[in-house]
Amino acid sequence: MAQSDNSTLNASPREPHGSRSTRRLRREGQVPGVLYGGEGEPVSFSVDGRELRAALHASGAVVDLVVAGTSEPAVLKDAQRHPVRGEMTHVDFVRVNLNVAIQAVVPLIVVGADESPGVVEGGVVDQPIREVNVEALPNEIPESIEISVAELNIGETAPLSAAVVPSGVTLLDEADLVVVSLLAPRLEVEESIEQETELIGEEGGPSEGASDEGEGGESGEGSDESGSESGDDAG
Repeated sequence: MAQSDNSTLNASPREPHGSRSTRRLRREGQVPGVLYGGEGEPVSFSVDGRELRAALHASGAVVDLVVAGTSEPAVLKDAQRHPVRGEMTHVDFVRVNLNVAIQAVVPLIVVGADESPGVVEGGVVDQPIREVNVEALPNEIPESIEISVAELNIGETAPLSAAVVPSGVTLLDEADLVVVSLLAPRLEVEESIEQETELIGEEGGPSEGASDEGEGGESGEGSDESGSESGDDAG
């Protein structure tokens, strides 16, 4: 469900140049960032990493970003992360007009697995699509979109059109896009493969025997021919 109250994120202005100063900020637990878009000029800032994570987890898409005493509604546009530790190393925020719809990417969450007859029978939920594109007013962007597998049996799929979409939110992806499948238990699949392999081996057995016999026949013919040639030479 979309939240109407935005989290406040207090940031400090910074000079937008110098990799040395950027590294120093990161060592101090600060995350460098930039705010742009709308009618304002780009603003470079730094923000405490813990406060940044808390603000992004506590609210919907919009935060009130405060830099040098000026508060502006903004949404996270991009976040660069450390390749090993996974922590944010740089963030881009974009200004938004709360009365104008924006597009965003939100998580797709599977629910109802405990009630699914296919899961009860040992089926495995496969979710190839984990994020969807939506459009809504900034304060109506949901934290996630849910799709239920409560009625799925093994071998069945669920399209995006089956997702629960809050009022005021539009899905931008294809409605017939398959986002969840209920697969057969892995053990059954492995047993089926083993049975097929054994069947192929049994069918191939006589052929191999015939092949061996054929090869033996050719070898015998070669010996007879060799013996005949030796007899001719002796004569």
